Amino acid sequence: MIDEKFDAIVIGAGMAGNAAAYTMASRGLKVLQLERGEYPGSKNVQGGILYADMLEKIVPDFRDEAPLERRLIEQRFWFMTDKAHTGMHYRSDEFNEERPNRYTIIRSQFDRWFARQAQSKGAILLCETTAIELIRDAYGKVVGVRTDRSGGPIHADVVVLAEGVNGLLGTRSELRPRPSAAHVALAVKEMHFLPPEVIEARFNLKGDEGAVIEAAGTISEGMAGMGFIYTNKESISIGIGCLVSDFAESETSPAKLLDIFKKHPSVAPLIAGSEVKEYAAHLIPEGGYKAVPQLFGDGWVICGDAGQLNNAVHREGSNLAMTSGRLAGEAIFQIKSRRETMNKANLSLYKKMLDDSFVLKDLKKYKDMPELLHTQAQNLFLTYPQLVSKAMENFLRVDGKPKIDKEKDTFRNFRKARGFGLIGDAFRIARAWR
Repeated sequence: MIDEKFDAIVIGAGMAGNAAAYTMASRGLKVLQLERGEYPGSKNVQGGILYADMLEKIVPDFRDEAPLERRLIEQRFWFMTDKAHTGMHYRSDEFNEERPNRYTIIRSQFDRWFARQAQSKGAILLCETTAIELIRDAYGKVVGVRTDRSGGPIHADVVVLAEGVNGLLGTRSELRPRPSAAHVALAVKEMHFLPPEVIEARFNLKGDEGAVIEAAGTISEGMAGMGFIYTNKESISIGIGCLVSDFAESETSPAKLLDIFKKHPSVAPLIAGSEVKEYAAHLIPEGGYKAVPQLFGDGWVICGDAGQLNNAVHREGSNLAMTSGRLAGEAIFQIKSRRETMNKANLSLYKKMLDDSFVLKDLKKYKDMPELLHTQAQNLFLTYPQLVSKAMENFLRVDGKPKIDKEKDTFRNFRKARGFGLIGDAFRIARAWR
């Protein structure tokens, strides 16, 4: 039983929770962090992308010791059919800068390191501990939590919920609704191990350079979803994710989609001869701006995936999580510095900081994209990839057929497939994108 009272209790030791704990502890606040896993990152065996700018604002010298895999110098986008892909690559020496902008990481290693940084600033971390209930005072203000450990409640001035999109504490306490199946994606990933020199040869890399491939098209079988491939030092992270509602409606197995993706003729050579050592499934918030719940109240704030703070259009999650955790910590510190109570009115400072940051500005910009991707999935992920692939084949194949006839075939294919829908699709995409 913990008898002492804390300035803040942080639920979760992922990107958002570690950022919040570090920010508050480094400013002298008394912080308790609760993690239900065996250790931070134990539930995150998959790889991911780290956005350096956001972490640098929290741990300025993180590059000196953080477990980074490869610095990303190339981004590839693939528009896929069953047997082909039409791609766009961006590779620039600007990404070879002294302080690289993006890295690949292994979350199980990185989360543990990040939590240790918070501990080095004074945060207390308890693993294998689940917060099962929020404790409230007579006026309804949250004043602590009850855990699955023996003993009474643990008290604090404020509770930071960074428990992930499927965390139960916030939903049980009715601080946020249970996420809709249409607002959550299920991603399945595997780690394929290969010698570093093989990875570098297959992706045209050298040293610690890295590349990322993001793919959309028929690999998701008409569902709103994407495949992805990340290069690590000695492994390749490969996976695919689609909306939970689409999986339920189609009764398609996520493992089946991943198997199809791995066997694609553009993908199979990249992982040939690899040894699969890890498999994971992970829920990702996809609801966007319109799905963001109330993020603050009397004695509580919500950060990261638990608050649907994920930019699905740009596939950005960790940077929004770290930024929201940092801003929550800064807001709480400011309120404590003024010796004010952690009531709803004062904690609205956190929401104001989020409004002023890129986090909610970006989500607001794309507020209509989640619905568009869901309602137009058949066209965007099946019809158009096939049309583009056929157009490219017509353009590149040399078979004695006049070019004018090839162009007519291409335009005929588009008209037959979408007709006047082409104009409507272009308008809907442009309106949702702006």
